[in-house]
Amino acid sequence: MSISPVWRELELTLPAAEPPFAAERWVDFVHESGRRLRRPAFWDGERIFRVRFAAPEAGHWRWTSGSAGGEFEVQPAPADEPNPFYRHGFWRMSPGGRSVVHADGTPALMIADTAWALPWRATPDQVREYAADRQAKGFNAVLLMTVQPDMRASGPRDRTQDEGFGVAFEDLPTGHLNEPNADYFQYLDVLIRILIEHGLVPVLQPVFHGFGWKGLDVAGTVVPPAEYAAYCRYLVARYGAGPAIYLVGADGSGTEPQIAAGGTEVHAADCYEQPTGIHYRPHIRANAHQDADWLDFQWCQTGHTGEHVPERVADMWRNEPVKAVANGEPTYEHTGRTGVAEGWWQGHEAWSNLCAGGTMGVVYGAGSLWQWRLHADEPGHSEFFLAPGAGWREAIGFEGSTYVGMLGKVLAGLPTTDLAPDWTRVISGRALSTPAGGLIVYREHGGPVMVFDDSVPLAYTIVDPRDGSIVAAGERDTPQAPIPDPGGAPRVYICL
Repeated sequence: MSISPVWRELELTLPAAEPPFAAERWVDFVHESGRRLRRPAFWDGERIFRVRFAAPEAGHWRWTSGSAGGEFEVQPAPADEPNPFYRHGFWRMSPGGRSVVHADGTPALMIADTAWALPWRATPDQVREYAADRQAKGFNAVLLMTVQPDMRASGPRDRTQDEGFGVAFEDLPTGHLNEPNADYFQYLDVLIRILIEHGLVPVLQPVFHGFGWKGLDVAGTVVPPAEYAAYCRYLVARYGAGPAIYLVGADGSGTEPQIAAGGTEVHAADCYEQPTGIHYRPHIRANAHQDADWLDFQWCQTGHTGEHVPERVADMWRNEPVKAVANGEPTYEHTGRTGVAEGWWQGHEAWSNLCAGGTMGVVYGAGSLWQWRLHADEPGHSEFFLAPGAGWREAIGFEGSTYVGMLGKVLAGLPTTDLAPDWTRVISGRALSTPAGGLIVYREHGGPVMVFDDSVPLAYTIVDPRDGSIVAAGERDTPQAPIPDPGGAPRVYICL
């Protein structure tokens, strides 16, 4: 009998079985209360199958798989547990479907970075450096292509050499996912564990549908849907006993047959109900599968030309049935040309999209980081997306990432569950209401906020969103009195 804390991954090796990789094996976990959870097992090389499980509650658990079985004890999380995903549980969708919350209902706001190529390019030491930077800045998620998706990409199988990358599937260049490399996924295990230990949720994208790494014919639109679905189940099996978000479509139209196949499979395999959704290319109406049971969120993409387009997020907010919304890919900082979308541009973009209805959270990206360019002179990448003179290490230091991360710090601990855009209670272009009647206002240049609704709380806190400092706090004398501010700088007004 083993002992494990709640929400911590427990791994079991199952009796030997014949491959193939896509074979279905399941394990049932039953709590002493009768609660039952079912997890898929995964192939891990040769004739080895494993299952990973994270118990959502303390007590006595039993597991069975065919004639095999066992039992274990689960303890509560330590009182001083610093990782929110082990203290409060994994993310799931909020009651209103507009945001994420932890399993115990604790509010959460996704603050995500875009490091698409990390899984096949980065080393553990590099990921530790990256994760420490992002955690310190306030990020809690990172978008990842789980495999190098370009069918015509070439280079050495060495992450330390120019144009080198790890190979997940030997047959991906032919548009198939039947010949996996177990050592690739064992390496990825290490990288993902580093991210999670730094409080960063991996946003797992199976096989890209759009530009990919270098724009060399992505496999996501070619792989047979059944193979795509089997790989989605594999990702749930291998990584779903830790915090995760499943991005079953990325940079496509949303109607590719692989996406529905993958979403359906994730929904069936994931007993923790972690968020599953789609990320679109910029010039697509983002409402595919809007009524699907497996779909939790829709993420637009506003392109890479340095324009603020919160209208796209606002348009998605109005789609029904309700799904959570975010701008999954704003303009990468310094993409293609030094100065593009730099500095406070990123902070204004994040606050604007949040207030327009992107209340699942905000996303940041940097040129040269998303490709995990090894150094400033590494050849072979599209110049349009690179940050001139930068590799991944220089790119993590771009100024704009600080401002996007700060958004999460400013709103930490506040009632951010199911926020709604509000255009009626104050004269301000960007505001959000909480279900309980609180108000959060963002103004690019600050200044007094005129109030026209007696339900706005009298108490206020005014924050500089660039550094998180409180510049004023108090209480208005009357419901009609303005929220005072001299103006001249970005401000966030919090009335709760």
